[in-house]
Amino acid sequence: MRTDIDSASASTASFTICWPLRDSLHSAGSRPAGAQDEASSARAVREMFDSIAPRYDLLNHVLSCNVDRIWWWRTARRFRHILTRPEARVLDICCGTGDMTLALLRRRSGQGVPVIAADFSPAMLERARKKLPARQTTVIEADALHLPIESASLDLITTAFGFRNLANYQDGLAEFFRALAPGGEVGILDFSEPGGVMGKLYAFYFRRILPAIGSRLSGQGDAYAYLPQSVANFPSPPAMLDLMRQAGFTQVSWTPYSFGIAGLWRGNKPA
Repeated sequence: MRTDIDSASASTASFTICWPLRDSLHSAGSRPAGAQDEASSARAVREMFDSIAPRYDLLNHVLSCNVDRIWWWRTARRFRHILTRPEARVLDICCGTGDMTLALLRRRSGQGVPVIAADFSPAMLERARKKLPARQTTVIEADALHLPIESASLDLITTAFGFRNLANYQDGLAEFFRALAPGGEVGILDFSEPGGVMGKLYAFYFRRILPAIGSRLSGQGDAYAYLPQSVANFPSPPAMLDLMRQAGFTQVSWTPYSFGIAGLWRGNKPA
């Protein structure tokens, strides 16, 4: 499936692609078990990722059968028109251990402005620093909802499998919009829940098999129980496009990857 869905078609897309009609039940953002508000949600997510950081890369590749590498590569390719400009200012937020950042760097000139790789988990950043070339990246600890970035200063913001974990999706989009320069672009790579037969097979794997394997290999059962829960609570592609449009983004679109298991949301800040 390669068809892009834009904001104009979003109202009917959920029926043609059979996304679950569940958006009215969504909270404003991620809510791990036991979290009562945005502050406790953010704290729980940070502690969770700190705890799984030592085996995070191994588990990602094993549980996705290495398909995650293809998703990062395709996302970076979508923004090559920005990445090949040496003066372009790029932020990879919720960078984790740096795999999305590395995919961006492969499309980047070695003489370009360093890419900023940011995350609010110190343990994840510790591993990112070991992977990322120091001359081509600036690694910082930062919260996606409170970026230490000047307004209208970035040409591109990307985030891979991190936006879903934000305590407030609307605030996250507003913060991205603030930091982007006029004409700048955002790319949000994250999971979705496809419908149909593929959706049923995926749901069985994602809710039953993946948490069991992840718990056994990592010793962190709560983290891998949270993963399918966070995807189930995340806005469907059409609803996410609506949120992006409300934040001020134009030319918003969603490109499904691997039959809609994951996908890339894109938007532009008007010039």
